[in-house]
Amino acid sequence: MSTPCIITCAITGSLPKKSDNPGVPITPAEQIESTHAAFEAGATLVHLHVRNDDGSPTSSPERFAQVQEGIRKHCPGMIVQFSTGGRSGAGKERGAHLECKPDMASLATGSVNFPTRVYDNSPELVDWLAGQMREYGIKPEVEAFDLSMIFQAAKMEGDGRIQGPLHVQFVMGVKNAMPVDREVLEFYVKTLERLAPGSTWTGAGIGRDQLTLARWSLELGGHCRTGLEDNVRLDRNTLAPSNAALVRQVADLLPEHGRRPATAAEARQLLSLPPAG
Repeated sequence: MSTPCIITCAITGSLPKKSDNPGVPITPAEQIESTHAAFEAGATLVHLHVRNDDGSPTSSPERFAQVQEGIRKHCPGMIVQFSTGGRSGAGKERGAHLECKPDMASLATGSVNFPTRVYDNSPELVDWLAGQMREYGIKPEVEAFDLSMIFQAAKMEGDGRIQGPLHVQFVMGVKNAMPVDREVLEFYVKTLERLAPGSTWTGAGIGRDQLTLARWSLELGGHCRTGLEDNVRLDRNTLAPSNAALVRQVADLLPEHGRRPATAAEARQLLSLPPAG
């Protein structure tokens, strides 16, 4: 029997614009519609950023609540994950929307260089975000951009700041951060298994490396992330017409690796989340 794979779809992000790809969903209505199509294509976890009307990123709780409400209405059981990333605000503003109680939220456990800036995650901010997630019953997805973040996440699980089992996303291909390297990924996976047995993980590649990480993740027993946040193309010469098209591209890889898309109920079970209410 084939093994289920959770397909995460990161539908918007903070950077892609309509000028990069007309399919990037910006308004709440567009985001809900795009998520629904991705859900029908096989995605069972949606990673959300929201935008202002002018397309700029925001951490507005009202915007997040509006999109979450639509997704829960049209995509029964789908796991909703909010971003707490630094492009949408500063300091505690990055966690203001956690009061909306999504199923999951991203949590970077350290700082890292990005192409043009430092992605700043001070120990104080990381602890505060983790505390908010505990208070609201939200499972963190640890965003690992380097090895230290894996060790920090395991330490936080060990002392109770993160409730286990851990779920970690290995992000490869961001300039100045973790490179796209198969041996490095294998080492990180083994390190996570050693430090936090029973953890789950997802591989996320940027741009043309999105499919590379999907293939490696399938081969190594992990889960996959796709979506217009990280990559706006189906291939070098073709813009992706939608998030759903990128989800289908990953779903088509699964059978050759003995995998199939996880259902929403299976995804929740794999991530130790409660059944959908």
